[in-house]
Amino acid sequence: MKRRTRQSEPYRFTRGKAIAYGIVATVIATIGYFGWHAMIPSNATYPVFAPRENHFIKAMHSSSGYHYVSISSGSVKGIRGSGGGILNPEYTLSKDSIQSIHFVNEDRETHSSHNLNIDAFNVHTRDLNYFESQTIDFVPDKTGRFEYYCTIHPEMKGEITVAGKDAP
Repeated sequence: MKRRTRQSEPYRFTRGKAIAYGIVATVIATIGYFGWHAMIPSNATYPVFAPRENHFIKAMHSSSGYHYVSISSGSVKGIRGSGGGILNPEYTLSKDSIQSIHFVNEDRETHSSHNLNIDAFNVHTRDLNYFESQTIDFVPDKTGRFEYYCTIHPEMKGEITVAGKDAP
């Protein structure tokens, strides 16, 4: 009697293997789909494969009212607040660079909702409740001075200046 070894047996594609391969393919396709779409800025239709310039902005309330507070370094100007950040900051950005805004509602005094909007670049966060955050990527594709604001609290606003790539 001749004994068959495992190497001489033909490969069998069973129902269980087909299901496992299908699950693995679905997981890989889902990760690829969401990964691809995560690289598309809010004002573009294609992914941008470049490092982002990060800006960290908090929404806060103090005795002087509601404010955006920047905790970023670099190209930010404005009045330094008592908490260490810059109140209603003014940003200077380079044209056609990819920007990432990390926006968090840290309004612990009033627990009010806040949002951030830059109409010129189709940047609109949802209304964030206390301690919620949202990140939005965008490409400043035109030069000039643009306002960002909160639709819930009109006193919360600041400016963005977009300079050409050759400008300082």
